[in-house]
Amino acid sequence: MNVLVTGASRGIGRAIAVAFATRGDRVAVHCGSNRKAARETLDALPGSGHVLVSGDLGNPEAAQWIAEVAEKQLGGVDVLVNNAAIGTSPETATPIADGSYEQWQEVWRRTVDVNLLGAANVSFHVARHLIARGAPGRIVNVGSRGAFRGEPEHPAYGASKAALHALGQSLAVALAPHGIAVTSVAPGFTATERVAGRLTEQVRRQSPFGRVAEPEEVADAVVFLASAEATWASGAVLDLNGASHLR
Repeated sequence: MNVLVTGASRGIGRAIAVAFATRGDRVAVHCGSNRKAARETLDALPGSGHVLVSGDLGNPEAAQWIAEVAEKQLGGVDVLVNNAAIGTSPETATPIADGSYEQWQEVWRRTVDVNLLGAANVSFHVARHLIARGAPGRIVNVGSRGAFRGEPEHPAYGASKAALHALGQSLAVALAPHGIAVTSVAPGFTATERVAGRLTEQVRRQSPFGRVAEPEEVADAVVFLASAEATWASGAVLDLNGASHLR
């Protein structure tokens, strides 16, 4: 299969790219701006035929360009993994009782542009190519536990991930007649570079396993959902939080 993974410079995205490449798939590694880290991901992939695609998913024209370049360089995208996101960090925190209205607007706009609209726009173009080729395909969205548990310090992030889950379910219904299955995963805390400083013992104890997820555990679930065997899971949102939040 040919796979486009957005936000694959590091963390969960990198683990997903490696997991697909290890199976023998060809991968388009997307990055927003960190080309150095994306190149490191590309160089770490087993096999051959992998490509690097960069661009700002928050820009509709760039989102189209990303999908078109991946389609051309891979000879067709069979699987799209919408992983890229503006995450939770001190820079994106907007507790409603503090901060300015200008900051609130800026973070909300940028988060929705990338996390929701970027995923929607890339999905549109990948799906249109699949339909034109008459090929079955898969779209897997990387959402978040925060869509259900709430993100009081990062409401834009939580809302964008909830919307991403809803987008996936709408596309699952719309694209099934074309043989395209759409699913989502909703990870909790995962041991990535981005949140390394926040993985306290209290955070680990949120799960009865007493730890957080490894990126490879999320990647394995994504690879399964992208397989032909998971077709009947289309429309599902799979919780990957170690029983730290049940719904």
